Amino acid sequence: MSKTEVILTHNIVGLGAESDHVKVAPGYARNYLLPQGLAVPLTQANKRRIEALRQRRAEREAHEFNTMSELAKSLSKLTCTIKVKTGEDGKMFGSVTSGSIADELKHLFDISLDKKKIHLEHPIKTLGEHDVELRLHPDVTTTLKVIVESTTPLPQPTEAELKAKEAARGKEPREGGRGPREDRRGGRRPEWKTEAKADTKSAGKAEAKPVKAEKGSKPDRKPKAEKK
Repeated sequence: MSKTEVILTHNIVGLGAESDHVKVAPGYARNYLLPQGLAVPLTQANKRRIEALRQRRAEREAHEFNTMSELAKSLSKLTCTIKVKTGEDGKMFGSVTSGSIADELKHLFDISLDKKKIHLEHPIKTLGEHDVELRLHPDVTTTLKVIVESTTPLPQPTEAELKAKEAARGKEPREGGRGPREDRRGGRRPEWKTEAKADTKSAGKAEAKPVKAEKGSKPDRKPKAEKK
């Protein structure tokens, strides 16, 4: 199908800027570009308008550059905080996207920014601080500080759990294993108890040990009572 040549009178993303000669489908030119005043047919008379269109284009681009440069300075000083929901383990439900950041900039600072200018290689899926690149203009880039925080409070340990942890710490064995005077529970044995226990055992054994009688001797017997 043959194309129709037109001269753009306005900047059209994806097609061209003012004063550009472009070829488009006849229906696109006839039904949209020409009725909307976005382009004019490529004729000898219209070619005389190209210089004026180029001048207007240069002024527009200079204005956009200055505007984006000022915006970049402002954004580089801002911190965009985004609240997200997380589980008990701190993991996020979902992720933070370019659209999320654009919405938060509008909500917090009343800054309207096309999400296409917010460059994220991957959606943000972790809490904390992130540096996000903003491509505001072909010649203007900056970095926005984004902090992702959880709206879900982390569970706090109860008093019983804290006491249990303290008790567990007190029972932990020292480095190198159990010492010579430490029992299985990790505590230190009192010396007097150890020694007393040993004496008691030795004394008991000594008393319980039977005495052997010498050969040829009879064991002593209690004398019988005399009969009256």
